[in-house]
Amino acid sequence: MYKRSLQLVLVLLAAFTMLGAGTPSTRFDRVGHKLMCTCGCAEILLECNHVGCPNSSVEIAELHTQMNAGASDAQIYNVFAAKYGPVVLAAPLRGGFDDVAWIMPFVVLILGILAIVLLLRMWQRRHARLAPVPPAPPTPESEALRNRIRNETNYGE
Repeated sequence: MYKRSLQLVLVLLAAFTMLGAGTPSTRFDRVGHKLMCTCGCAEILLECNHVGCPNSSVEIAELHTQMNAGASDAQIYNVFAAKYGPVVLAAPLRGGFDDVAWIMPFVVLILGILAIVLLLRMWQRRHARLAPVPPAPPTPESEALRNRIRNETNYGE
C-alpha cells in the first residue's frame, strides 16, 4: 500500500510539473503568439518559418520596441492592428465589433437548428393533413384481373 501511494504521488508530481511544458512563459512569447506574420504565410509571428521572410523580423523588432516602451498588451495589439489591419491578430480581441466574430458562429448554428426543426414540423403537419386515400372497392373486372395475375405467377399455390 505504501509503494502504491508513493507511486501515485510521484505520478501526480510529474503530471503537475509537466502541465506548464510548452506554454509561453514570458510576456514576449505570449503576445507574439497572438499576432500573425503579415507575409502571407499564415503563421503565428514568432513561429514564421518562411525562409527569408521580409516581414517577421521587422514585426518582431516592433514588438520588442513596443514592449521596451512599456506598452500594455492591449496597446500593442491595437498598434499592430492599426498598422497592419485586423488580419495581424491571431484571434479577434474582445470588445466592440470583435465580439460579433466570437458570437456569430454560435448564433448561426442555433438559428440553423431552429430552422431545421421548424421545417420538419411543417412537413409533419402537412403530411398529417393529407388524409390517406382509401382503396377503391373491388369490382368484378379488378377481381378477374387479380385472379388472372395470381394464376400466371403461381401466387395462389
